Amino acid sequence: MAISDMPMLSALRTKMQWHQERQRVLADNVSNSDTPGFKPQDLVAPKFDKIGNSAAGGAMGQLPMMRASGTNIMPSGGGSSFAPNSRGSYESRPSGNAVNLEDEMMKVSANQMDYAAATSLYTRSLGLLKTAIGKR
Repeated sequence: MAISDMPMLSALRTKMQWHQERQRVLADNVSNSDTPGFKPQDLVAPKFDKIGNSAAGGAMGQLPMMRASGTNIMPSGGGSSFAPNSRGSYESRPSGNAVNLEDEMMKVSANQMDYAAATSLYTRSLGLLKTAIGKR
């Protein structure tokens, strides 16, 4: 198996490609902020529930929260996953445009930070693998 075919590196590549495409969509939203009738768009985040076929059985399982002792702080809410965004519709201006530049720029900033984190993880993972096989 090639190093680049490893499930973790493949997932990081997918995540980086998703962030690149999301950046394009968000830039399109910002550029159409004055277009009458324009509705902003966004991408659905990729799911990494089942990654590759590892020797241990393939799918990655979920790790439940465990209490080591009775003095631990209990999690608030009790849910094991985040609630989906329940925003039903966008506020629109009289022209019908629903782009909120402040929201879009916050999404762009978060997207850039997440992309930087994914590229850093990818680079460091490759470096560790190269060190492990002695090619550094």
